[in-house]
Amino acid sequence: MATASDTPVLDTIAAMTVDSIERCGLDDRTLILTRIAALVAMDAPAVSYLAHVGPAIKAELTVEQLQDVLVAVAPVVGTARVMSAAGHMAEAFGIAIELAETEAEAIAHAEAESRSKS
Repeated sequence: MATASDTPVLDTIAAMTVDSIERCGLDDRTLILTRIAALVAMDAPAVSYLAHVGPAIKAELTVEQLQDVLVAVAPVVGTARVMSAAGHMAEAFGIAIELAETEAEAIAHAEAESRSKS
């Protein structure tokens, strides 16, 4: 019997992603580049790209490599999708940066409070 969750959709997507990665023989870089290409083809929203920012950084992908994906798929998916994807990617990276800054500020605040109490 399945247990109840507050985030059943996200849990399902996470499980599907883990299963896909475990069954895939691609190296990390190729896997992320392939997924980015699929997101471009689907005209995915920024939040879909956001889920790939961490893995892209971990795989040490460069901006140039991400641009190469856009160049490679442009003749197949078209200009509108590529331009849309570029905007969504930029938005996702902006969100990721904002989240990282917020986390860093929270950590700095917690450390300052900890020092002031001792």
